[in-house]
Amino acid sequence: MRVAEYVNFDAVGLAELVAKGEVTPAELAAAALEAAQAVNGRINAIVETWPTDDEPEPGSAPLAGVPFLIKDIGVAMAGRRMELGSRLAAGNVAGADSALMLRLRRAGLVTFGRTATPELAYSITTEPVLYGPARNPWNPERSAGGSSGGAGAAVAAGVVPIAHATDAAGSLRIPAAYNGLFGLKPTRGRVSMGPDADEVFNGLAVHGSVSRTVRDSAVLLDQIRGPEPGDPYFAAQPSRPYAEEVTAHPGSLRIGVLPQAWGGRRTTAPVADALARTVRLLESLGHQVAEVEVGLGVDWEEFVLANARLMAANLAASVDGLAAAFNRPVDSSTLEPETLAGYHYGQRVTGAQFVTALAVRNRVARGLARFFGAHDVLLTPVLPELPMLLGTYAETAEPLDGLGWIDRLNDRSPFTMPFNVAGTPAMSVPLTADAETGLPIGMQFAARYGLEGLLFRLAGQLEQASPWTVRTPAVWAGIDAGHGRIGAPDSVLPVP
Repeated sequence: MRVAEYVNFDAVGLAELVAKGEVTPAELAAAALEAAQAVNGRINAIVETWPTDDEPEPGSAPLAGVPFLIKDIGVAMAGRRMELGSRLAAGNVAGADSALMLRLRRAGLVTFGRTATPELAYSITTEPVLYGPARNPWNPERSAGGSSGGAGAAVAAGVVPIAHATDAAGSLRIPAAYNGLFGLKPTRGRVSMGPDADEVFNGLAVHGSVSRTVRDSAVLLDQIRGPEPGDPYFAAQPSRPYAEEVTAHPGSLRIGVLPQAWGGRRTTAPVADALARTVRLLESLGHQVAEVEVGLGVDWEEFVLANARLMAANLAASVDGLAAAFNRPVDSSTLEPETLAGYHYGQRVTGAQFVTALAVRNRVARGLARFFGAHDVLLTPVLPELPMLLGTYAETAEPLDGLGWIDRLNDRSPFTMPFNVAGTPAMSVPLTADAETGLPIGMQFAARYGLEGLLFRLAGQLEQASPWTVRTPAVWAGIDAGHGRIGAPDSVLPVP
């Protein structure tokens, strides 16, 4: 299969071709590798590829034979490196598959590489010292977001139709927004973090994916959802597969709109315009839309402080474990300035402060639950600004302490983290783009705990009403593999 053909199919479409015998998994793997080689020199999204050894039987699983990339953190693949984007863990090789990796294999995915992450996923831009910045395919001078920036850039550039991602503070939704993709952060407890961890960042982090179509994310979540023995959280299983929700009508939803975040930066004019266009689209589809005020249950400064304490304390424990495992020092030779600052801050967090921070987590969850008692969905921008220039987040970062760094991340991304704290599902939908620059603008939709199905129904409706797969970035494998750009007609890349 030529790359120019390969890039026009989503994961479900590729799996259907494999099932019908029209293409083999080996041919898809070759096309994906060629696509990666064509674009990665310009976007630096993929840090390593390897020969594929998975040979799923065609039609044996919903995604059998589809090429796939995993993030360089959070998911372990036996015999493959997982370096966490850090010099501290350089050379680390996983001894066994994690629970998620086993599920990805059972889904039929053929994993052939890993994508870039910021050091220890401790940023919302992907610019690690270990392997350099991941670049945005729409404008390589811009950030691809983070911490799943490598995944976002690789999918947007056409290397794979879907890739593994994680989200602890927006790390899945931000790259989806920056790169013009769909990305849904599942409910806490929807996907196991085991077996080596029961929770990550005290339940703030979850596994998910970024994809070009809604149905791909739905099908993959169907394959990886569900608890493992010993998991601390449990989300009730849906009454029907998420894949079926994508084509179901959502009905008339009560949608609250929050144009300005609880704290942090004000929403800029291009993003506010995109939000207004989204509201008009929702109203045209029959939804009840109105601006709202949403209480977090705590003030913004208390929210930032609690999350700084939770994240930094967890970071300190992780760093100590890695340093001991690899017999390496914890200093500027192994950690970047913002990570080192977070480590030292985390060392100073007391037990009482940590417990108080957990109490803030509870208050935020209760506050958002009250909102969802009267509304079906909350709509916000994913971010208040367009994708930032590379280097923006690191400007004057060196003098910041651990609290200052988390405050900076929340200032730049004030809409995303509350849903990590509450554990509720939220998705980024690439409905609009900036008229002047062409850069994507993601809209965030959040729902009550456990209601991913509702979000998938809404996303499917929005995808049909305002398709986005016809838009492709400047760095696109359909061009860079030398076959010329071709579009994404509905007959090849269907919209539900």
